[in-house]
Amino acid sequence: MSKEINYRINREITAPEVRIVGLEPSELNGVYPLEQALRIAEERGMDLVEIAPQANPPVCRVVEYSRLRFEQKKKAKEAKQKLHQIEVKEIRLRPHTDDHDLAFKLRHAENFLLEGNKIRAIVFFRGRSIAHPEFGEKLLKEFAERLAHVAKVEVAPRMDGKNMTMVLAPVKASKRSTGGKPAEGTS
Repeated sequence: MSKEINYRINREITAPEVRIVGLEPSELNGVYPLEQALRIAEERGMDLVEIAPQANPPVCRVVEYSRLRFEQKKKAKEAKQKLHQIEVKEIRLRPHTDDHDLAFKLRHAENFLLEGNKIRAIVFFRGRSIAHPEFGEKLLKEFAERLAHVAKVEVAPRMDGKNMTMVLAPVKASKRSTGGKPAEGTS
């Protein structure tokens, strides 16, 4: 997914003059003819790497090219690890779900929410139970109430054919630490 940047190094650079940045002492930073910039890099035992070819003149750094590539790969790997795909997990219920079964499903839902996933709670109506959608709505509201410390209702309960659905999203960790309650003095 991540696109690797290919830098021009040393003799691959074609501009007649380049701007060097990142040199120590900082007085050495500035615009140099390409040959002089290559000589500076060679004296230090490093490479001249073109990091901003679109600039006028192009911007270069004097650095070990292998180290630059290593750091680039390391940053890309860290960024990929921090990226978390949010999944929508389904919890299926019936209008007359038992208390024990509901508690079991609530534990699973809480774990999913703590992992950062969303929950789609679905109440399935069969047969005559479709005549009483208020039972499903009551069940979903209770479900949301009991998960209020880790979730907020993103999509309120609504009928969708023979099913009633509701979507819950995880709350941020800072809100979770206060228990989802408003701060003192804000009522």
